[in-house]
Amino acid sequence: MLALIAGGGGLPQRVAAAQSKPPVICGYEGVAVEGLDVDQSFRLETLGSLIKSLQDLGVTQLCLCGAVPRPAFDPSKLDALTMPLVPTFQKALGAGDDGALRVLIDIFETAGFTVLAAHDLAPDLLAVPGILSGKAPDAQMAQDAARAADVVATLAPMDIGQCCIVGGGQVYGIETIGGTDHLLATLPQRVKTAAAILFKGPKTNQSRLVDMPTIGPATLEAAHKAGLAGVVIAAGNVIILEPERCKTLADDLGLVLWSRATP
Repeated sequence: MLALIAGGGGLPQRVAAAQSKPPVICGYEGVAVEGLDVDQSFRLETLGSLIKSLQDLGVTQLCLCGAVPRPAFDPSKLDALTMPLVPTFQKALGAGDDGALRVLIDIFETAGFTVLAAHDLAPDLLAVPGILSGKAPDAQMAQDAARAADVVATLAPMDIGQCCIVGGGQVYGIETIGGTDHLLATLPQRVKTAAAILFKGPKTNQSRLVDMPTIGPATLEAAHKAGLAGVVIAAGNVIILEPERCKTLADDLGLVLWSRATP
């Protein structure tokens, strides 16, 4: 039996729809799960109880999918079954995003669950190589995409983020703890005249089980609002939600949408 540890955004719904049998949906308290009924609600301080409940249900496989903000830890809400996990939580909360997620995977695997990636359960989620929009990248945009990919790879050991904004060879922003939405909302005004692109791809050596880079229609709308000329993703390593709608939207907004293969 499969359970989804579901966060926000459209990914959990896509993964659930691809299954022959409905999975158990587990939602983090305070995080809305789109289009799905939550069977089990939990928080960090009750994770031990969630694990016991899923074991009792006969769940053997887990998939962590969707966006969940890094939780704060409230000792007053800790339950007895979660108490033994506190030292592990402390290690996770002091790590970067990827490090914290690796700790969480270890907790689930130690409890006997097999942790699966969203794209293992729904392989069509991964973007195939190619120009997905009617508008193609020019030579400058190709150079900017290569520079942005290099920046993301260089910053990978610091576990900062998965995307970068580059235009005319100039780096205008990198993703940090605020995520892609915050990056796009805080760009300097001059980016609007730079024909800049948003590049998104996985960090080097990033676990592919969780936190795979993801884009969807909202990403394109935010990129357009920020004045960018295109969105470039690492082919085969980024999940694209509603791909057909994204292609149509890119054309409607005059954006380049390019699933770039690694040279």
